[in-house]
Amino acid sequence: MNIPAELKYTKDHEWVKIEGDVATVGITDFAQGELGDIVYVEVETVDETLDKEEVFGTVEAVKTVSDLFLPLSGEIIEFNEVLEDEPEKVNTDPYGEGWMIKIKMSDSSETEGLMSDEDYKALIGA
Repeated sequence: MNIPAELKYTKDHEWVKIEGDVATVGITDFAQGELGDIVYVEVETVDETLDKEEVFGTVEAVKTVSDLFLPLSGEIIEFNEVLEDEPEKVNTDPYGEGWMIKIKMSDSSETEGLMSDEDYKALIGA
C-alpha cells in the first residue's frame, strides 16, 4: 500500500499536498482499494468557499457512493476534469493523475490538524 511521506492525511481517507496557500486533495490508495472500481467523481463546488469538513463532492464506485469532505477551509479553485472521462485514474494513480480538487486555503493553521503518514498508517493498521 502506498502512503507517501510528503503528504498529509485525514480520518476520512483523503490526502492533502500543500504548496504555498494551495492544497491539492484526493483520496488515498487505501480508500480507493476499499471503494473498488470508481465509475464517477462529482464535484459541483468549484469557485465556492466551504468550511473544513463540509461535503465538496461525491465519488461513486460500483458498490457504493461516498461523500468527499473538505480537509481544510477555503475556496475550491480547480477540479481535475480528467476524472469526468477517466474516473478510474483515482484507482490507478490516486496520488498523481487521480487528484480531485485544489483549494485556496483560508486558514493555513488548519494544516496542523492533518495527520502525518505515520499517523495515517496507524489509523488504517498498515
